[in-house]
Amino acid sequence: MGESIDTRLLTELTEQSEDLHSDATRATRASLEEFHERTREAHKGRPRTRRWWRPGILGGAAAGAVLLGSSRAAAATADDVMALQTAASIENLAVNVYTTAAGLPFIKGGNAVVVAFIDKTAAQHRAHAQAFNAAAGKAGGKEQTAPDPKYAAIVQQTLPTIKGPADVVKLAITLEDVAAQTYTKNVSQVSDPALRQLFGSVAPVEAQHKAVLLAVQALLAADLAAQIKLPPDAAALPAAAGSVGFPDAFYPTKDASPITEGAVK
Repeated sequence: MGESIDTRLLTELTEQSEDLHSDATRATRASLEEFHERTREAHKGRPRTRRWWRPGILGGAAAGAVLLGSSRAAAATADDVMALQTAASIENLAVNVYTTAAGLPFIKGGNAVVVAFIDKTAAQHRAHAQAFNAAAGKAGGKEQTAPDPKYAAIVQQTLPTIKGPADVVKLAITLEDVAAQTYTKNVSQVSDPALRQLFGSVAPVEAQHKAVLLAVQALLAADLAAQIKLPPDAAALPAAAGSVGFPDAFYPTKDASPITEGAVK
């Protein structure tokens, strides 16, 4: 990911990622406001009688999982709080990894647009962590400021072995995938519709991160870093170039983290 990378693609990917994240942020903010209102009503013992549905701006498998209908105010459950804390722990770790990656000599001393792309993704993960912690706090739980313990151990084992951009991409794919899988599964695990909306608004952003990284990984593996540009040389691309970023028709959840994994002890 050095001088051979066409900066136009990375600039466009950064812009597209920010567009999706901005859309998701609006849906996330609405979800947090709705959740806050619902928790206040639950504490006051008032029922919610109006019907509502917030479409938000969703994508991927999570979009089909979020369907909000009539509801009554109910206090968040212990499982809801743990799910939010675990999500925050995954985001905290992602921020740490991207921040560390930005400081590696072959990244820091390379293309400035690559650094900007990494910084933007780290900022998005930081915003996600803040959203999950805000919801945990409104649910009466503690904020999770530590990284996910399971994957933090994996990161610690992996970082000393990183030799180049391909290693960074591989590690980032692991974290983005577990985040997307976890939040997709969380949609069906949490009890409050507003929390389903929250997880459903963040999951597609992580899935997009993974898709971009899979495409970059494939080109790096094929020694085609020069083809990370717009437009690429179609004749030079591997056969799977058009599909490598989207290997699943429906986003899997078999590797989703359990809600207890990053809960505050």
